[in-house]
Amino acid sequence: MISITEIKQNKALAKSKAIGCICGLAIGDSFGDASRMQSNRENYGITTDFNSGATWSTDDTEFALLTAKTLIGCKGNLTTEDVVKAWFEDVVVQDEFKRGGASEVSAANNLRRGIRPPESGKYSTFHMSDGSAMRIAPVGVICAGNPKKAAEMAEIDASISHYADGIWGAQAVAAAVSVAMVDGTMDEIIAAAMAVIPKDSWLYAAMNTAFEIVENAEGSIIDAWMPLHDALRTSTWATTAEAIPAAFACLKMAHKDFKTGVILAGNFARDADTIGAVAGAILGAKYGVEAIPEHWVEKTRFPSGTCLTFTKGVDLVQIGESLAELI
Repeated sequence: MISITEIKQNKALAKSKAIGCICGLAIGDSFGDASRMQSNRENYGITTDFNSGATWSTDDTEFALLTAKTLIGCKGNLTTEDVVKAWFEDVVVQDEFKRGGASEVSAANNLRRGIRPPESGKYSTFHMSDGSAMRIAPVGVICAGNPKKAAEMAEIDASISHYADGIWGAQAVAAAVSVAMVDGTMDEIIAAAMAVIPKDSWLYAAMNTAFEIVENAEGSIIDAWMPLHDALRTSTWATTAEAIPAAFACLKMAHKDFKTGVILAGNFARDADTIGAVAGAILGAKYGVEAIPEHWVEKTRFPSGTCLTFTKGVDLVQIGESLAELI
């Protein structure tokens, strides 16, 4: 790993990794959402690239931009008050969310009722969804090399909409991104994620189940693929204990470069957009934007505002640059 001091002093490297993380998240989100469409499955079976049509962003990218905007606005000194203020400005004001996750809709409704964090996240049927993990990567960027701080800040952000496993999933992803930002190995990245998850939690058990399947298959994607789907499946596919172990299992099997890892994660069934987004954020942070196919960056650079209207046309490269300044 490189030192925290080095990433702070090397502005070009910090920008490459920050932009890589944000663009990687958006690419994984859009790629995964497209790959699970019936038309793509009929035409290609396995999706390996974006087709010639238009791309779109989902709640994964757009709520990550909300987190990024909040961090930039408070200059990295995140408080619960900052998170609540941001949600009232850009979430609560909307009457509908075309691609909004149930956990985010529930949180917005709780905020309208006067319920504040942590109760706004705790008092929700959907508090264990993967909606916090999908948006948390910007926290890992600004906490480069400091997974403990990343986990603490992730809890502040996630508590508005999540509780228990929902928060722990966000902490795991933030910690992983933090270590990826300083060139940690994949083993070090995974260890950082596991270190912040309570050992008696569903998420911890599911992560270990996923890793055991990969290890028993000796890393073979073909041999691990169906057992992973069978073992991790939950009653609702956007559950933290399903999607986050799936993302990390994909990273354990394929992480030699950005493209291979995202193609694998983006083709995972069920909540493929979040699985792709998490994998893309971590790989983008590790390898930097230069390692991402340029046409993938340009294809997804300007979000569609599908879920959060303020995100339409936002430049992801500029967001990455602004986050790098907070490291």
